[in-house]
Amino acid sequence: MNHEVLRKLPSIDTLLRTDLLTKLIGEHGKTVVIGAARAELDKIRRQILQTGAMSNQGLVLHVDDISQNIANQIRVRLRPTLQPIINATGVIIHTNLGRALLSRRAKIAMHEAASAYSNLEYDLEAGRRGSRYIHAESLLCQLTGAESAVVVNNNAAALVLCLSTLAKGHEVLISRSQLVEIGGGFRIPEIMHQSGAKLVEVGSTNRTYLHDYETHLNPSISTLILRVHHSNFKIIGFTHEPGIAELAALGKKHGIIVMDDLGSGTLLDTTPFGLAHEPTIQESIHAGVDIVTASGDKLLGGPQAGLIMGQKAIIAKLRKHPLIRAFRVDKITLAALQATLLAYLENKAITEVPVWQMIALDIETINLRARYWQKQCSQIGLHAEVVDAYSTVGGGSLPGQQLPTKALAIETNSPDTFTKNLRLNTPPVIACIENNCVMLDPRTVLAEQDDDLLRAVRKIEHPY
Repeated sequence: MNHEVLRKLPSIDTLLRTDLLTKLIGEHGKTVVIGAARAELDKIRRQILQTGAMSNQGLVLHVDDISQNIANQIRVRLRPTLQPIINATGVIIHTNLGRALLSRRAKIAMHEAASAYSNLEYDLEAGRRGSRYIHAESLLCQLTGAESAVVVNNNAAALVLCLSTLAKGHEVLISRSQLVEIGGGFRIPEIMHQSGAKLVEVGSTNRTYLHDYETHLNPSISTLILRVHHSNFKIIGFTHEPGIAELAALGKKHGIIVMDDLGSGTLLDTTPFGLAHEPTIQESIHAGVDIVTASGDKLLGGPQAGLIMGQKAIIAKLRKHPLIRAFRVDKITLAALQATLLAYLENKAITEVPVWQMIALDIETINLRARYWQKQCSQIGLHAEVVDAYSTVGGGSLPGQQLPTKALAIETNSPDTFTKNLRLNTPPVIACIENNCVMLDPRTVLAEQDDDLLRAVRKIEHPY
């Protein structure tokens, strides 16, 4: 009986002659449509063979119905997996959601770099090959006071490159409190091992003193002192770590390179915004550190990149290492980074760079938007209240620090189902659940996304 049903299935040629699939062939090409048609027919055949004869009555066997299923499948297949979302979590630098948003200036620069040939590695004045690294070096040096700089594809790459170049086969001293693991299982000890450097732990988990470093220093085999930003955690209570200026002075005393892996890489002081002080790149350079590394897509607010700044002789060594080519950045990244750095140079970061716009956003503006959302929700019978809440900076920056905000708390019988429906919306909306309510924080929702967010909320059925 199942075989009789199988014989009723239309052929691929028959399906391709339908008006719908003929149109789709013109739009997407025959290969795409045939692939989807074969997949749909295979699925129906499996359903027929896996079910009894009595169950085959509900199968889709009509040519037009199968063609529509194929068309739906093509739409799903051609939909990009990377898509824009609405971040209503209140986490400004959300690693899972793409970290820092780029400024309008950076987006324009990226478009221009992608739309025409450029002098990426061409010296216009000399008329010969140049270096791609000049496009960010001068700006980084002006902003930080460093002698030289180079950019790689992320801060992990920056760390690997520095250790491989400066410490392979030699000892690197680091406090036990800084042997961190950050997102994706990135562990400092493993990176050191991979680079060929020998890890020397000094001090204890909670207290490390300058004499701990000095005790373990052996100028014949010790080549580098490394300080690593705690990133996404904070040690409180009975703690101590020497300041970066102390480490820099110790390094100069013994002829040892001192490196500061800052991670978040801020150029602005965070304290005026009610946040704890986050070490800046300039502070480390001015303290006498030989080499500083930082991320481009955290508090800097630019594209993903690893920024390496410091002494000219050290940067020159890094540029000659074979790994530099494997870690190099492309023209799009350099264009966005240069545009972002120009905003800092012109003292426009707070008004132009989205990360700083969100950090600096005043509570009254946030409250007005939350009240507007509440009003729109009440019109569809959805119970929601504007409540006091907290936003976080995120991205391994300022652990434990929060910014007061106003959030919309939506009451629902099933907050898990509600947030899932928001995630499956187009565009997806990512929210949090607190006290059995769905929480939407305006701080991280762009003003132009309000209508899309509210449409997503209206689509959800609200049984009360």
